[in-house]
Amino acid sequence: MDDTPLPDLPALPADPRWRVEHLPFLSAVSAALLLCAASAGFLAQGPAGAVGAATGVLVVILSYTMSTLVIAWADTVRPSLLMPLGLLTYMVKYTLLGVVLAFGVSADWEGKTALGLGIVAGVIVWTGVQAWWMYRRTRPEVI
Repeated sequence: MDDTPLPDLPALPADPRWRVEHLPFLSAVSAALLLCAASAGFLAQGPAGAVGAATGVLVVILSYTMSTLVIAWADTVRPSLLMPLGLLTYMVKYTLLGVVLAFGVSADWEGKTALGLGIVAGVIVWTGVQAWWMYRRTRPEVI
């Protein structure tokens, strides 16, 4: 038995909800993008395009939400876990994204172009809205 005391850890923040306070707004924007992408995919390529575009956006929504929640949890529980869990989450996320894209490109499916465009649209919109949210949060006098 090792009887050495554990090191003192810094106190947890009083209100850790700021780490995920952007998720409801991002989820609403992403749901709107999902509907728009499905509509555009349907108009461009029919049902296969609608499914492809919606799936592309949904993959981004799920992967970005997962990484946000894991990083927020790690920062709340033990900040020293933030880097390893963050890197592991990103590795898993981009591996799965690569597998989805590889499957989409190699498949003989009409919706594969819409799938790729849905992923690109999801990444651009999510990243842009999150950047805007954080800018607005750090500078409340703007917008």
